[in-house]
Amino acid sequence: MKLLIHDYSREEWERLAYKYSGWKVISYTENIRPCAGCFACWAKEPGVCAIKDGYEKMGAMIHEADEVLVISKYTYGGFSSFVKNVFDRSISYILPYLTISHGEMHHKRRYHESKVFSFIFRGNNLKDSEKEAARKYVIAFCKNFYGKIKDISFEEFEEDDMTSCLNKAKEENSDKIVLLNCSMRGDHANSKNLLTRLEKSIEGDTEIINLVSYINKYDELLEILTSCKKIVLAMPLYADGAPSHVLRLMEMMEKQCTASKKQIYVVANMGFYESRQIRNLLGMIKAWSEKCGYEYCGGVAVGAGEMLGKMIRIPDAYNTHARNVALALDELGKAISSSEEVEDIYADAYKFSRLFYLIYGNNGWIKTAKRNGLTKKDLLRKAE
Repeated sequence: MKLLIHDYSREEWERLAYKYSGWKVISYTENIRPCAGCFACWAKEPGVCAIKDGYEKMGAMIHEADEVLVISKYTYGGFSSFVKNVFDRSISYILPYLTISHGEMHHKRRYHESKVFSFIFRGNNLKDSEKEAARKYVIAFCKNFYGKIKDISFEEFEEDDMTSCLNKAKEENSDKIVLLNCSMRGDHANSKNLLTRLEKSIEGDTEIINLVSYINKYDELLEILTSCKKIVLAMPLYADGAPSHVLRLMEMMEKQCTASKKQIYVVANMGFYESRQIRNLLGMIKAWSEKCGYEYCGGVAVGAGEMLGKMIRIPDAYNTHARNVALALDELGKAISSSEEVEDIYADAYKFSRLFYLIYGNNGWIKTAKRNGLTKKDLLRKAE
């Protein structure tokens, strides 16, 4: 079976469908819901997503395919929000357990295979730098999914005229600094912990907002964001890039008409040890900022997120393994307060080795399995 994942419009697909007769096709639908970040597909019902909307067995579907073709609009260096949503919901293809592969931390294989992937990015007069960004992204993606890249190609595509806006955006009239927690886990997220710590370092009127509270009412969130001059986006790394629900918000903001520049800052975290694996996500936010006419002012990338996200809540975090993160957030807060740019900061665990973190992380999954009535062996289960 060959698997095609695409974001063609219905009209475009009707003209091209004959080329993929006999393929299993995943196409755009509004029914798909974003990954909730609950990890149930790893530790509650291994191999199966907890969201039952027709996309709960994407990991198994990728396994069953002889090869996978991905056709997506080029979107800030990666996939469109829909295609990214499909892959965010596919993490059951791999295991929660950590290992070292390609010299850096990744998840272990659930299926002992190297899946063949081909990628076609559609864009309008894509620059060489944009094509290189897409290549770097899919290479990182395939490393974590143990995929073998068969081909990466680019097709010319006339995008929607961005001057035709979704709504007439309001002029910026608020000095409030919005700290947007983009994690679907809301108040229980590492992203929220990091923003709470960052907020203490910012001088001025700040407000932390949970994106999950607006997941079905993006228009209300857009009104808030278009009225402010500074935005801090905090998010976890999903499938080597920005989560699909964040990409959707970014796509909508690009279509807004704004007369003034905004300043964009980022705080991103991930479960792997090396914060450098977040560089593609930061690149996406920078590319989006340029598209929108915003000013990308830098960010903080946090490795070992689950551990450091908890430690950063300790009042004297400087004397913990989160020392590097605390110092980085202080520097970012100072830049936000003075409306200045900062070079992207990559903050790893302070005096805590990668080996110890790997052992700590894998033991954590075993304990989680036990709490859910599962055994260590159950976590290795393959979905049918």
